Amino acid sequence: MPKTRNQNRASTGQRLSKLERVGRLRISAIGFLNPAPLLYDFEHSAKREALAERYDIHYTLPSNCAHELAEGEADLGLIPIAALATIPDLLIVPGCTIASLRRVRSIQIVSRVPLDQIRTLAADTSSRSSVAYAKVLFRHFLGTDPEFRPHAPLVDTMLEHADAALLIGDPALIASESHPVIEMHASQRLYWYDVAEEWTTRTGLPWVAAIWALSAEALAQTNAALLIDDLNASRDAGLAHIEDLVAHWKKRIAVSPQIIRTYLTENIHYVLDERCVAAMKHFFDLAAATGAIPQAPELRFVE
Repeated sequence: MPKTRNQNRASTGQRLSKLERVGRLRISAIGFLNPAPLLYDFEHSAKREALAERYDIHYTLPSNCAHELAEGEADLGLIPIAALATIPDLLIVPGCTIASLRRVRSIQIVSRVPLDQIRTLAADTSSRSSVAYAKVLFRHFLGTDPEFRPHAPLVDTMLEHADAALLIGDPALIASESHPVIEMHASQRLYWYDVAEEWTTRTGLPWVAAIWALSAEALAQTNAALLIDDLNASRDAGLAHIEDLVAHWKKRIAVSPQIIRTYLTENIHYVLDERCVAAMKHFFDLAAATGAIPQAPELRFVE
């Protein structure tokens, strides 16, 4: 039976009491390569032990980060921006993002037919934002409306069940670097579309995938200035130690060190600047107008 509003408030109060007693903010983070610089101090630096006294961090898929925030299982999450449209009372932590200024490589539509001829799309749904961006691409820019079919991120079987596949995160990055093998298995030359590049080419704006966000209730138990400083300092440290991250991640993902280096330094943009905020607003307007999200949210920031 769904929880009533009063039950939700009661459980929220219980969670916040626990947060106050423990004194640590529960963080839900993404277990992909792309947030690695944002998490540097939490994982690799001399600050790790001090941060562990203030934060309890665990890793999951982007969509699960949003789910855990919505259910009160986390206090702070690195969430797909589309989740802002469905989870009330979230505040964006300024400074950090996962975005791209052109081509991201880790959000790919792989298709047997040209983009405007796609009628069925097998979609990895691990990121709400990537699915919403794809729907905006088809509905607003191309004037089509293919059927989205949820599917595990296995490109060979995805293409057996649909015209095209939407791949997200590390599976997309790996696929983009091994497309000759994938095309051999598909027995044809495939079309490869970078979703971020499709967006930036058509709008002239960055493609923004994820931001740090927390609930107003959690903020009330948090030193906001310290939180902002911790997250932005971790990002800065990560960007200053890219080679350390390359050495760490080359053991975890099946792409070359050069691909990892280029991805972290050229494909991903980590600063939530004014152009990224403008891009988010434009995305929300188009996504709401096309039904990709239920409504365009008001963007509220931690101060």
